[in-house]
Amino acid sequence: MREHRIEDLIQLFNGLFREPCNTILVAGEGEPLYRPADHRFPHHRIIFAHGFYASALHEIAHWCVAGPQRRQLEDYGYWYKPDGRSPAEQAEFERVEVKPQAYEWLFSAAADHPFHFSADNIAGGCGPSPDFRQKVRERAQQLLAHGMPDRPKILVAALCDFYDTRPDSLASHISAGTGKVTQPA
Repeated sequence: MREHRIEDLIQLFNGLFREPCNTILVAGEGEPLYRPADHRFPHHRIIFAHGFYASALHEIAHWCVAGPQRRQLEDYGYWYKPDGRSPAEQAEFERVEVKPQAYEWLFSAAADHPFHFSADNIAGGCGPSPDFRQKVRERAQQLLAHGMPDRPKILVAALCDFYDTRPDSLASHISAGTGKVTQPA
């Protein structure tokens, strides 16, 4: 198994998407953030948290979900309420996180890297619900069975090549349900 160096992921992503999508992956010091190109920065920037490999995969997943108009807005113009969400707010968070976490799981499997479901609500005292975990698994299986859009498909193929994983093993990885649950502390 290859070591998961963030520098490798940055180089891989930027080599694939800098020119055709005008987008680069950047290690940040604080919270993750997507910034569209502007007068100071010629490329859109996916800024992931604290140099964490899993954070980079998760933020790339959000980029893969965002359409062309959303990619012109900071953080894609999405609603986000930080840690400490109510049960209703958490349900909404889980509803919009199914697709990005399905992509993240596929990227993790392609890179032979652990995947963790995330509720991102430690202060709210709840982990990812069983229904959410099942919906993420089903969405990942649908993407494998029916095909992915170009950007995630290109990245999955590149990750499989770089980490020497077999693309046909992704389905068994998802079916086995090897994603881990990130529980609140």
